[in-house]
Amino acid sequence: MLMTFQQAMAQQLGGVEYQIGPEDVLHISVWKEPDLDREVLVRPDGGISFPLVGDIQVSGRTPLEIQNEIKSRLDRFIPDAEVTVSVTKISGYTIFVVGEVKTPGQFTLGRYVDVVQALTLAGSLTPYANGDNIKILRRVAGQEKVFKFDYGDIKSGKNLKQNIILQSGDVVVVP
Repeated sequence: MLMTFQQAMAQQLGGVEYQIGPEDVLHISVWKEPDLDREVLVRPDGGISFPLVGDIQVSGRTPLEIQNEIKSRLDRFIPDAEVTVSVTKISGYTIFVVGEVKTPGQFTLGRYVDVVQALTLAGSLTPYANGDNIKILRRVAGQEKVFKFDYGDIKSGKNLKQNIILQSGDVVVVP
C-alpha cells in the first residue's frame, strides 16, 4: 500500500496530521499550470504568498487544509484546479517549558509530545510548583490562546482530555 507523505507523517505522529510551522518549505503545484509550480518558504509570521492567491496564513494548518484554500481561491481564475501541497522541508518542532520545573528551556524534537511528556522532558515539577494551574500558551493566527492544565487531575486519572498534543511554538508555563 502506497502512502502520501501526509499520511506517513500522520501515522508516525500517532494519527495527528502534521501541522505547518514557520520556516517549513512547501511545494505547491497546480496540474497543467507550470507557472504555478513553486517551492515556498513559510515566513516567521506563519504566512506564504502564492500567485493569483495572495497571502495565506498556513502555520498551524495541515497541508490538506492549505490545498483546499488555494483551490478555492484559484477557482475564479482556474475552475476545478487540481492543487497539490506537500511539505519538502520540516524546520523542526520546538516547544518551551518555563517556570517551576527542574530543567526549564527550549526543546526541539522530532516528534509531537503532549503536556505530560513535555513536563517529563523538563525534568518534572519542582516541589514549589503549582501543578493545578499550569497554562499552555499558543499563538493561532496572531491571537494568543491559553489552555489550562491541572496536573493533579491527570495524576488522579480525571479530565485526561486536557493532556493535549503540543504544537511547535507552544509554551508550557508552570507557576
